[in-house]
Amino acid sequence: MNVLSFFLLRVFYSFFGIDIVHSTLWKEDSFIHAGIIQREETSMEEEIAGRHQGCFNLADVMYFSKRGCEAVAEDEVTRRFSSEELVSWNLLSRTNANLHHVSWQLSVVWVTGILIRYCLLMPFRVKCWLSNQVQMICARLGVRCVSGLIRFHNRENRPQEGGICVANHTSPLDVLILATDGCYSLVGQAHGGFLGLIQKSCMQTSRHVLFDRSEMKDRHLVRKKEHIADKAKLPILIFPEGTCINNTSVMMFKKGSFEVGGTIHPVAIKYDPRFGDAFWNSTKYSMMTYIFNLMTSWAIVCNVWYLPPMVKEEEEDAVHFANRVKAVIAARGGMSVLPWDGGLKRKKVKESFKEEQQKKYCQIVIENGSVGNGNVY
Repeated sequence: MNVLSFFLLRVFYSFFGIDIVHSTLWKEDSFIHAGIIQREETSMEEEIAGRHQGCFNLADVMYFSKRGCEAVAEDEVTRRFSSEELVSWNLLSRTNANLHHVSWQLSVVWVTGILIRYCLLMPFRVKCWLSNQVQMICARLGVRCVSGLIRFHNRENRPQEGGICVANHTSPLDVLILATDGCYSLVGQAHGGFLGLIQKSCMQTSRHVLFDRSEMKDRHLVRKKEHIADKAKLPILIFPEGTCINNTSVMMFKKGSFEVGGTIHPVAIKYDPRFGDAFWNSTKYSMMTYIFNLMTSWAIVCNVWYLPPMVKEEEEDAVHFANRVKAVIAARGGMSVLPWDGGLKRKKVKESFKEEQQKKYCQIVIENGSVGNGNVY
């Protein structure tokens, strides 16, 4: 029955002058027109003019019937919205749908191509995206371990790739909180112990910039500039205070973070101490003790504000730019502004700081012209 149907179909197409092209693997000529009907690349008017000269001929009815059958079988418009049929097989599954009788050798080659494309090429292409998603998931799991409740505000101002994100620093939990909403390349001091182990693990997945305070500052600056020069890299996360503050004030921002150039994305982080103290007093508690205190608190409630990006103005030095960014962060977080260096909790006060304060007090005395109830002449 199938043979008879095929024979009758061939007779029908031959009667109307329609040529059927058999698509095979080895005959490349069959792929030229990429269809089941072989057509001349000429217009209908040119074909009619080439068939006869003069007036209308009764045989023209057969020609129009032929073009109608061709349009029903495969028109010239509909096939433009499907994938193009190739002249040769590219080892992809979405090739000529009419191919059949493929040998087992080519089937082996096709399966090998599938393994290469799906198991080798695709993982490399989605590596960065998949790594970022895994980091964000891990950060969210870490925040949930301490019953963290985070509210992000103005998310349209989130740091972009190639930028620098600066925020006030309260604890190592700051990094975890910001990582739940985006991925960053952290710039910070290299630590030892359990915190150092976490840093080494993070270095295996992202390009962080860790340094030792004994290194040259110029080297830090060069590494930061090289990072932000590549717009494809993650934004840099920097805590310019250089140490943990108890979230009641914002202390002096180190100017090194603002000498790099580029766009600064300020972020204000404010914790609610009523449910748990997020501040890490590193001089009193070790990292393990601090984690234990977090795990035994009620919750960690935090508000994060993404502030509009800022750039250094013309003829503005790094110190004034840092103070301007610090004031914006403190105002948004409801914290006071202090000009002191946060590193004073680890080292003695420099003599230059003492002399500066002495000069300041002397200037006040001279301008007021009095000390207590007496006069100065």
